Amino acid sequence: MKKWLIPVIVILVVVFGVYNWGKNFNNEAVVLQEDAKTTWSNVESSYQRRNDLIGNLVKIVQGAADFERNTLTEVIEARAKATSVNINAGDLTPEKMAQFQQAQSGLTGAMSKLLVSVERYPELKANANFLELQSQYEGSENRINVARDRFNEGVNNYNKHIKVFPNSVLAGMFNFDEMDRYSSDTGSEKAPDASFDFNKKKE
Repeated sequence: MKKWLIPVIVILVVVFGVYNWGKNFNNEAVVLQEDAKTTWSNVESSYQRRNDLIGNLVKIVQGAADFERNTLTEVIEARAKATSVNINAGDLTPEKMAQFQQAQSGLTGAMSKLLVSVERYPELKANANFLELQSQYEGSENRINVARDRFNEGVNNYNKHIKVFPNSVLAGMFNFDEMDRYSSDTGSEKAPDASFDFNKKKE
């Protein structure tokens, strides 16, 4: 073998190794990023399911005689606000996520007040459709918590991949930015208590 071929081969091996390293990093970063974006879409889907259920609950409550109109109006307005705030999965800025969270928290509060008010209306407590929707609403709150946890897990996996050295060097070269986690309000990690003992007699 000619001596001049040795450095050429070494250079080619190094270039090939760097190419493979960069390719593998980029491909895994893309997969993890897209997975995280998909889990965000699942978060929004879970909230949308809850919003749809609330719409049906509101229709039933509207038919109840003399139901507190202010409470009902609060839910309707909060639901309209919550459904108007959407975030593109590719643009999950802290500010937009905070806006989304604030709108959803407002709806959660309004719904909690409405469900407490229902206790004073026997016709609603005896309405099978209302009870079924209420049960589904409780399930939706649990789904939302699961979806948010999975989103944070996906973001965590992606962020770790791009932040560990030497991947952090390539992350800057390939413009992979850190993603923000979903950070809920204090105490909102627990689903609101939307269950009642309808058989309990009032004193």
